[in-house]
Amino acid sequence: MRIICVAAIAASLSIGLTACGQDDPIAAPPVPLAADADGAAVYQARCASCHGEDLRGTDMGPSQLSIVYEPGHHGDESYRSAIRNGARQHHWGFGNMPPVADITDDQIERVIVYIRAQQEALGFDR
Repeated sequence: MRIICVAAIAASLSIGLTACGQDDPIAAPPVPLAADADGAAVYQARCASCHGEDLRGTDMGPSQLSIVYEPGHHGDESYRSAIRNGARQHHWGFGNMPPVADITDDQIERVIVYIRAQQEALGFDR
C-alpha cells in the first residue's frame, strides 16, 4: 500500500516541538490525533518538527531518507525503540532523541509503515 503525504496535512500541522535534542519526553502535540490516524498524520504531528515534513531532516533531527535508516541498518525495531524509549546520539550531532510521549503502539506501527513506504518511493540519500 502506497501512502502519499498530503501537503494540506503538513501545512495544518506545522507544530514546533521544543524538546528535540533534549532528554525530556516530547509533550503531546496540541492537535489531537484520532485513534485511527494514518501514518502520515502521526508522522506530521509527532515527528516532522525534527525530522522534516518531507522526511529530509531539519536542524533539530536527521533525514529519515539517509542510507543509515535503510531497513538492514536500522530495522523497524530500532524505530520502535527510539520512539518509545528515545535514542542516544550515534550517527549525527543533533543530540539524544527523547522518547515520544503519549503515542500508542498502533500509532508507532503506522508511522513506521509510512516512513518505510516513503523510503521505498523516494529512495535513500547517500
